[in-house]
Amino acid sequence: MEISYHGHSVVIIEVNKKRIIIDPFITGNELCDLNAADLKVDVILLTHGHNDHVGDTVNIAKRNDALVIAPFELATFLSWQGVNTHPMHIGGAYEFDFGTVKLTQAFHGSSYTIEEEQKIIYTGMPAGILFYGEGKTIFHAGDTSLFSDMKLIGERNSIDIAFLPIGDNFTMGPEDAALASEWLQAKQVVPIHYNTFPVIEQNADNFVDNLSGKKGKALKVGERIVL
Repeated sequence: MEISYHGHSVVIIEVNKKRIIIDPFITGNELCDLNAADLKVDVILLTHGHNDHVGDTVNIAKRNDALVIAPFELATFLSWQGVNTHPMHIGGAYEFDFGTVKLTQAFHGSSYTIEEEQKIIYTGMPAGILFYGEGKTIFHAGDTSLFSDMKLIGERNSIDIAFLPIGDNFTMGPEDAALASEWLQAKQVVPIHYNTFPVIEQNADNFVDNLSGKKGKALKVGERIVL
């Protein structure tokens, strides 16, 4: 399994001969090194409906005939745009041919904004993602605050890598994310959702340096981890 980070909350997992992208906010993301017009993926996983997470999903999915896996309301909204979707919800798991996906809770909002119409579309509950494949477990927390059931997620799963937001303002900040990393007991923690906008600027190197056990890694954009 190979995992790479591409700015904001964008993560790519290459597993079982499939390429999976999480929260493909590419266009308008100055930190991202990808080009949505030529990106090749088989599956898109979405944590929630905010524009900086749904991103280029529709265009990428249609061009690649990719499967989009998302919370029910968000999946329904995207299916109305001609996208092939698999709806799920918090606490549910499903075994696909590339691995198993389970949605966890996240404390945040979830809506899609159409600026030109001044319209906000409700897209259900936000989620975190547990992905199991090739004997490894990846946790992408999505956008969330700190919550005590992270202890339960850590107790019930042997997490190899946890992707945690550290930007503050909209999500956990560095202090709360550090506590989350202890509760999750992940072997490695990678910070996400920071520096994309001025209001979420953080020093990711300081964050990982201050983690107990020195188990963090601030991935550069495009950097890979092989498990």
